[in-house]
Amino acid sequence: MAADLLAACLAATAAFCCRFGDVTAYALPYLLLSAVLPAVWVCAVALNRAYEPRMIGIGSEEFQRIVRCGVGLTAALAVGSYLTKADVARGYVVLALPLVTLLTLGFRYALRRSLHRRRAGGACMRRVLAVGHGPSIDELVRLFRLERHHGLDVVAACLPDGASPGGVTQVPVAGHFSDVPLVVDQVQADTVAVLACPEMDGVALRRLAWRLEATHTELVVAPALMDVAGPRTTIRPAAGLPLLHVEHPQLAGARQLVKNVFDRLVAASLLVLLSPLLAGLAIAVRATSPGRALFRQTRVGRDGRLFTILKFRTMRRGSERQKLTLVSDGDGPLFKVRHDPRVTPLGVYLRRYSLDELPQLINVLLGHMSLVGPRPPLPEEVARYGDDVRRRLLVRPGLTGLWQVKGRSDLSWEESVRLDLRYVENWSLTLDLQILWKTWSAVARGQGAY
Repeated sequence: MAADLLAACLAATAAFCCRFGDVTAYALPYLLLSAVLPAVWVCAVALNRAYEPRMIGIGSEEFQRIVRCGVGLTAALAVGSYLTKADVARGYVVLALPLVTLLTLGFRYALRRSLHRRRAGGACMRRVLAVGHGPSIDELVRLFRLERHHGLDVVAACLPDGASPGGVTQVPVAGHFSDVPLVVDQVQADTVAVLACPEMDGVALRRLAWRLEATHTELVVAPALMDVAGPRTTIRPAAGLPLLHVEHPQLAGARQLVKNVFDRLVAASLLVLLSPLLAGLAIAVRATSPGRALFRQTRVGRDGRLFTILKFRTMRRGSERQKLTLVSDGDGPLFKVRHDPRVTPLGVYLRRYSLDELPQLINVLLGHMSLVGPRPPLPEEVARYGDDVRRRLLVRPGLTGLWQVKGRSDLSWEESVRLDLRYVENWSLTLDLQILWKTWSAVARGQGAY
């Protein structure tokens, strides 16, 4: 709230100074408006419920509500001035309201980054009591520990009545379903997460919510569906039942057309802007090791179609022949070696900052790849795919993706597949923009690339 007040004060001051410069009789009402704007802005944000704890620090909903505040205030001022026939200085409004929205978004983004750093160190976490069966609880604990920025830390578990505590290995078992309110008090939990299980039906869940109501403990329910994002799910009541409707992923149609146009426009623009860098890297590759500057390799694209991927060469000659001595089945079909002896000294640098992948912009321009998508696999990897994994081939492979921003080559085969399938199931242009934004920081850190 303090950050929002500061953003409104800065925006109002900047708009007044830029539009009027000094206080005159005409500018006096706008000086008063500048003084009132911070309070009005904070009230509008509060009415849009952007101060709710569940909105803070995770997801795009927080930012979307701030944008709605800016648009709503602008519309309200426009309608009000039209109805009252007031002569409003448009220059002031055009500066103040967009600026307060942008400053608020910037401050909240900075606060979110700070919060994520603190959560990575174990601070600012919500204590969660998990209710369900052992394997489901262990999986929930693993996911929460993998992505700590969500701020959820499972501290204890409750199993079905009569179940053996041996089913849970990640956290201590503190009781059974009938003991949940008592365990909440014992472990000082502020959130109860109920996992899908037949014992916790609608009646039992409703009674549990009643018992937790007095302690103001948050109750969340994790459905059996995995990796299905919010935009694809809606709650629609029918006959008194809250039915969870799951929309099918939109893998064709107008949205895909927009994605294709966006990909090619951005790829063409980047190729033009980065042409001096691309030429310099090509010369450096040729000068530091014998061989061609570009490495060509067959990869599998959408619907199993083969294409030739382009990369700057990072290995010495004969590297493909040495691969047989390095291949291991320990990490599934994905072949990655942390200290690959075939990589040149320049190649280590290129891989660390993903500079070797810049020629793939040509593949994006030709329609073989997308800017964002699953990792482009080799034909021998695809030959070992199971039926579930083949779902990755429903979309074009990407220059970057969830695998790039979540760990790059440090990911296991199973985790890489899970992230790729999550992307396929939940694709949207907004998600693409979020991944592109996060790619810069992931590449700049240079972690997980080899």
